[in-house]
Amino acid sequence: MAGELPFEMPLVEMRKKIAELKQFGEEKGIDFSDEIARLEERYRVLEEEIYTDISASQKMHLARHHGRPTSLDLIGLIFTDFIELHGDRLYGDDLAVVGGIGKLNGVPVTVIGQQRGKDTKENILRFFGSAHPEGFRKAIRLMKQAEKFGRPIVTFVDTKGAYPGNTAEERGQSEAIASSLYEMSQLGVPVICIIIGEGGSGGALAMAVGNRVLMLEHAIYSAISPNGAASILWKDASKAEQAAEAMKITAADLLEMEVIEEIVPEPRGGAHRDYESTAAALKDVIWRHLQELSSLDFAELKEDRYRKFRKIGEFSEAQQEAVNPEEEVQNVE
Repeated sequence: MAGELPFEMPLVEMRKKIAELKQFGEEKGIDFSDEIARLEERYRVLEEEIYTDISASQKMHLARHHGRPTSLDLIGLIFTDFIELHGDRLYGDDLAVVGGIGKLNGVPVTVIGQQRGKDTKENILRFFGSAHPEGFRKAIRLMKQAEKFGRPIVTFVDTKGAYPGNTAEERGQSEAIASSLYEMSQLGVPVICIIIGEGGSGGALAMAVGNRVLMLEHAIYSAISPNGAASILWKDASKAEQAAEAMKITAADLLEMEVIEEIVPEPRGGAHRDYESTAAALKDVIWRHLQELSSLDFAELKEDRYRKFRKIGEFSEAQQEAVNPEEEVQNVE
């Protein structure tokens, strides 16, 4: 299977041995069924060991896998009658952000996603999924349109961060991100955000202010990419794996800290192994959360979103024992 990651190589080698033994048996007319059955059992055990306890750095590689389903892949599998809408009505159309109107089980919804490419040419066209200001402003336009017509909003987050170049800064990148954060916080319709790959920095945060924030099992989500963190901490971006282990970026970490509400399981080996089952799992979860939120009115949805983010970062201070001032003076002397 193409696109195996380094930690999956033992499985690749074992699959190769099984295939070679089957081929040799067919060519020589020898029955190796018992040996093949033993190898296949060992393969299943090894597969269970590898995929049961995937580290944060390994999840980072899975989240960035070139074959992982993109926003448009999932939109096509989850929603029907999707019509893509273009442009921010201020500057242009940023292809790093896609959005439009579709139906989920017959209910009209607005869908917005960050879109990376499938190959080098498309990645260049879509800026590797890193939006310019016009991308965030297109998203804001579609969200305000959804609110006007009472449509729920679903966003797919998949970016290493907002575009860092001069062109983006010249057109007001920080203002566009801040406006997206503010506008999403004020929406009076249900908003569900799903981290489907890598959710990095302000580019991800700007599309993830929802009543519910969900993550695919092997997605990652952080205020800065592991590469960026490594560049700052150790002046060496190659230490991204070390940074990933320390940053608490996995879905399990973020669920424990109540940054997200739910983890959506992926097929064994990652979402790139089976687009259809990944999309089916996402569809069920999105529909369930939309039904839960549908009973809330305009003000209740805003309050629900406020409470969701207000509780993030709670901590308790350790109680310090009282110190006698006279004893403190004596200790100093």
